[in-house]
Amino acid sequence: MSTYDSDARGRVTVTQLVADFLATFALFAGLVSLVYYPGRLGTAAVFIALFAAALGGRDRYLVPVSVGVTAVCWLLGMTLAIALDRPIF
Repeated sequence: MSTYDSDARGRVTVTQLVADFLATFALFAGLVSLVYYPGRLGTAAVFIALFAAALGGRDRYLVPVSVGVTAVCWLLGMTLAIALDRPIF
């Protein structure tokens, strides 16, 4: 094993950084969708999280968490909107 191989493992690529940024944005949008328009924001947050998962892969920690959290936020936001007679879209 050479030192070149060990350096390549710890390196983060640009696509992984973009995937982390998109996952962070999706988490924020998912949490906001609990309060405002879960049909629009929640759906967009889930799609952004899925795009980040396709881009960054499962190697990153934030990306799979954002997919799960945005899906739960979408479901909770839709449930709260129906239960409290708030607008969905």
